[in-house]
Amino acid sequence: QVQPVESGGGVVQPGGSLTLSCTISGFSLSRWSIGWFRQAPGKERKGVASISSRERRTYYMDSVKGRFTISRDDARSTVYLQMNALEPEDTAVYTCAAREGDVVVPVAEFYDTWGQGTQVTVSS
Repeated sequence: QVQPVESGGGVVQPGGSLTLSCTISGFSLSRWSIGWFRQAPGKERKGVASISSRERRTYYMDSVKGRFTISRDDARSTVYLQMNALEPEDTAVYTCAAREGDVVVPVAEFYDTWGQGTQVTVSS
């Protein structure tokens, strides 16, 4: 069974950077498209970024365009979310999800399996 595991969260000051990792175990990452989602307290979960499996197409939500970069290293079974110029509004639990196939979909219901999430806190 595919199991995503996130790492790299933490506390950072506004303007700082973090890189989140989503490592897949159980199957080859090359068959799976990955999405990053975030949920802040009292708010709905939103799709932050996603990357497809074969064509490496990407999606970003408007508020992170130019600041966040999603990439994948299939040999390491890992997808990365590089986050720069972080803002307090980026504070949330970030979770990665996997879906088999070559798709870019920022909708949670399209994903088959989810990690446990990692906390990102942007605060001075």
